[in-house]
Amino acid sequence: MKFRVEVAALDCLMVRLFDEISEANMPWMLAASEGLRAAFAGHLIDLVPSYTTLMVHYDLTALSPAQARELIAEALIDLSPNACTRGKCHVLPVWYDVSVGPELNLLSQRSGLAVDEVIRRHSEREYQVFALGFAPGFAFMGLVEEALAAPRLNTPRKKVAAGSVGIAERQTAAYPVVSPGGWNLIGRTPAKLFDRERDGYSLMQPGDTVRFEAVSHAEFINLGGDDTPLEAQA
Repeated sequence: MKFRVEVAALDCLMVRLFDEISEANMPWMLAASEGLRAAFAGHLIDLVPSYTTLMVHYDLTALSPAQARELIAEALIDLSPNACTRGKCHVLPVWYDVSVGPELNLLSQRSGLAVDEVIRRHSEREYQVFALGFAPGFAFMGLVEEALAAPRLNTPRKKVAAGSVGIAERQTAAYPVVSPGGWNLIGRTPAKLFDRERDGYSLMQPGDTVRFEAVSHAEFINLGGDDTPLEAQA
């Protein structure tokens, strides 16, 4: 496999494995992560995966940049996906409703699909977790089908409720905490996506998969969901 190594910081190197985002990348990314962790061992400070890259943050007092590059090259020799290396599969219950997902109607209009069909199509796919970022526990997932893809809002909201499920382009995600945001909101999950007491903090990690499961309002409340309309929380 061809890869490029780019300088990200004094003690960070970016390993670029791919140039385009694809669900097919993930097995290779996981295999590369395993190889790099083993190669750097105790000299690795952090390894940050993304859609097409792995950022290697290493101990500059133990390794020179040249030595770090040599370890990367050694780790990725004859790289091949490991069929046994799979992340967890998470099923997130979602209450799809315009009171908590105000862009449901917009996505229906854009796609020419009924609201129920938008919900069915969003919840019938299994999504790959590509990366964590933006906010603690915020998992970027994809890819949603082209019919449901929608650009971010022109003006981001100042406050998006925790658990809000949204779509931006061909990505989907659920907000783990209250934060600003410009994604198209279509529902809300009661799942606790970020927990300081949880090992790793985030419910999801790159390499995991997620399926959204439509639930009724009663089920949502029973699972501890907050049904306060988005406008009332602003």
